[in-house]
Amino acid sequence: MTQPAAPIPVPGPLLPPAEPAVPPGETPSILRDLRDVGRDLWGARDLLLQLTRRDVTIRYKQAVMGFGWALFMPLMTLVASVLIRALVQTASGKGMGPANIIGMAVKSLPWAFFVGSLGFATPSLIANSNLVTKIYFPREVLPLSAVLAQCFDTGLGIIAFTLALPFLGFHPTWALLWVPLLLALLLLFTAGVCLFLSCANLFFRDVKYIVQIFLTFGIFFTPVLFEPSMLGQRLSRIIWINPLTPLLEGLRLAIAEGHNLAEPLRQVTAAGVTVVLWTPASLWYSGVWAVAGSLIAAVIFHRAAHVFAEYA
Repeated sequence: MTQPAAPIPVPGPLLPPAEPAVPPGETPSILRDLRDVGRDLWGARDLLLQLTRRDVTIRYKQAVMGFGWALFMPLMTLVASVLIRALVQTASGKGMGPANIIGMAVKSLPWAFFVGSLGFATPSLIANSNLVTKIYFPREVLPLSAVLAQCFDTGLGIIAFTLALPFLGFHPTWALLWVPLLLALLLLFTAGVCLFLSCANLFFRDVKYIVQIFLTFGIFFTPVLFEPSMLGQRLSRIIWINPLTPLLEGLRLAIAEGHNLAEPLRQVTAAGVTVVLWTPASLWYSGVWAVAGSLIAAVIFHRAAHVFAEYA
């Protein structure tokens, strides 16, 4: 008698069943979410490193300019800044000194880092949908690997900029001690924005187009091509609402002007109007945005991650 054929074993799903971020009957806890995010990222640190290395390799694979592309964006931003600033200075009867060029170069690098991070991180979940829908891993590593890959590019730009500083008449001061804090806040703020936008872009696919519009015109609302004081007292206050403004201006003042950011800085114009160039409260403002914003974005991302596979 013929025995019935044995059933072909079907492998189980690679993804665990979708579970709510907060189990039934339990109260949502932000601290618990942050603890879970930190634990997951630490456990996936090797994966984060591998994805970062992959992003860097793909970016420069078969590129004629190679690592020269890491300098292209900041250089083009700097050239545009110098041209616009030269026109403004010439029209006002003032000249441009090395401090002006250093200041614009200092702000071009972090702006290029912010723009590049957002450009690659926002579509990262959709671009890696084959991973998101098939295997389980902390989804945070995808946008964060894009940010770390951009850190590599910016690091090359910082090295080139540092080598050029002596030729611009730069003299180091104790104010340079503020630079690591400003860069850390910039990294934290950028990571938070990238986590939030990559999550939002998965649910609303037109987010990436809004981001592209912002990246195109955002430079006119961020003091990269100019300084807030050039806009006058009223408009400069609006520019300072941008959380990036204190970070960029802080870097400029600390590096190009040698100003201690713990002290306020004011300037009296030819018309006798006092314009505020810097206040220590501005640094606290950006610090709150960087720390609180990144923590809130991490919680939102973590609580929505269990349905990512359905939308990817």
